[in-house]
Amino acid sequence: MATILLIGANGQVGHELARTLQPLGEVEATVRGSLDLGDEAAVRAWVRRVRPALIVNAGAYTAVDKAESEPGQAFAVNARAPGALAEEAAALGAWLIHYSTDYVFAGDKPDGAYVETDPTGPLSVYGRSKLAGEQAIAAAGARHVILRTSWVYGAHGANFAKTMLRLARERDKLSVVADQHGAPTSSRLIAEVTARVAQRLLAGAADGLAGIYHLQSAGVTTWHEFACAVVDQLRQRDAAAVRCREIAAIPTSAYPTPARRPANSRLDCAKLERSFGVKLPHWRDDLEQRIEEILG
Repeated sequence: MATILLIGANGQVGHELARTLQPLGEVEATVRGSLDLGDEAAVRAWVRRVRPALIVNAGAYTAVDKAESEPGQAFAVNARAPGALAEEAAALGAWLIHYSTDYVFAGDKPDGAYVETDPTGPLSVYGRSKLAGEQAIAAAGARHVILRTSWVYGAHGANFAKTMLRLARERDKLSVVADQHGAPTSSRLIAEVTARVAQRLLAGAADGLAGIYHLQSAGVTTWHEFACAVVDQLRQRDAAAVRCREIAAIPTSAYPTPARRPANSRLDCAKLERSFGVKLPHWRDDLEQRIEEILG
């Protein structure tokens, strides 16, 4: 069986990957306490010890606002560590699957979703560090698949959906940004699609498939509409638990943050669907399938 090195198994996506990758080979996983991604030497040592056929890097510095005051740490984890993984993968002839983000774009595309070849233009330290990671991987010459995703939520870890469920139980009124557009994407969906990609790579049926892909649920919404959908799911199951009676739609300007967010986070996923034969569900359908896990 192939050896798979999973980086960041205790994160939102990594937690799901630990399950979906299991049938594909022998999975050796790292967690935040066992491997410091800011320590490049330690990162290289892990790869050299395990000698995997596939590295799946689900580890990242994801504190978007905090990154504005910690650029060194953000770049160490999001740029230099992926570069080191790619260099080690190239030396072994291994594949690398890595996750990136809609934040590599400026979000000012006037119409439609971003395709993989659109010009990048990150607005934040986090976005710049993730773009630098993409560039470091490409420069290393490793066989790689980079999956850009967005608005990730799930049952494990902290995320927007879980925050809305908690606040809906605690507050009479919520205010949520309504002028940023994208599609919520569950960690379970990301992990299931990743397993499909990994299966192709490990089977040796990946000629011409290396490169960048977009991975996002189908459809488009706003944070406000997503919040309404999440709270509605809770209300359908336990109306008495919902204290919130109003979710107000507000502009981004009314909720200032240290890091600027893209207004348009829509990602065109046609390349992924075509190349790997996947069909991505609508974000509402994905939410309905995942809500019991999140509530649980």
